[in-house]
Amino acid sequence: MRASYHEELSSVVDDLVTMTEKVSTAVEDATRSLLDADLALAENVIGADATLDQLHDDLESRCFTLLARQSPVAGELRTIVAALRMVADLARMGDSAAHVAKIARMRYPKPAVPEPMQQNFRRMATLAEEMVQIAGRTLRDRNVLDAEKMADDDEEVDNLRTHQFRLLLDENWNHGVEAAVHCALLGRYYERIADHAVLMGSRVIYIVTGMQPEGENWTIA
Repeated sequence: MRASYHEELSSVVDDLVTMTEKVSTAVEDATRSLLDADLALAENVIGADATLDQLHDDLESRCFTLLARQSPVAGELRTIVAALRMVADLARMGDSAAHVAKIARMRYPKPAVPEPMQQNFRRMATLAEEMVQIAGRTLRDRNVLDAEKMADDDEEVDNLRTHQFRLLLDENWNHGVEAAVHCALLGRYYERIADHAVLMGSRVIYIVTGMQPEGENWTIA
């Protein structure tokens, strides 16, 4: 019975890693649809969000089943609790990628991001995508050091977000109110993806060490 239980728990973790890979792809494709005004790709990202939601529901149900039918202790209990939180993080990252794609669709056939801001968004999107990938690897490998390093990338994302506001509020901004609103929203979506990736890293640290990083907020709206 315990052998089967451990197999089920390992399967949950493996599927979380797979879900992370799917979210990373969603972020990459959403960014391409955004910067290249690719309507078909935007539609694909929006449609694929339903698959991520199904994965969320399945993994959440399996975690609750393990809690109800087994008596997890120590590391096992930490893994299940962290998995429940991580699957929620991944679902929200997928939602954010879909929101990016929806703005790309709304602005089509024009690129949603004006040329002066494209380099900023390209870098922010690259960082967000890489952070999702790192989050998956840290979970797979239980790599606490890589999880801790994610804070540096998150700081760069925050700095890019600050620079976006400077551009949007600059008196030379001449791309209109609608573009400014969309850019402000897009920056927030990428920032949320990065924040949830950092949270995933924190949850890996919790699984391995049993310690919640000091001052860490484990929830994001």
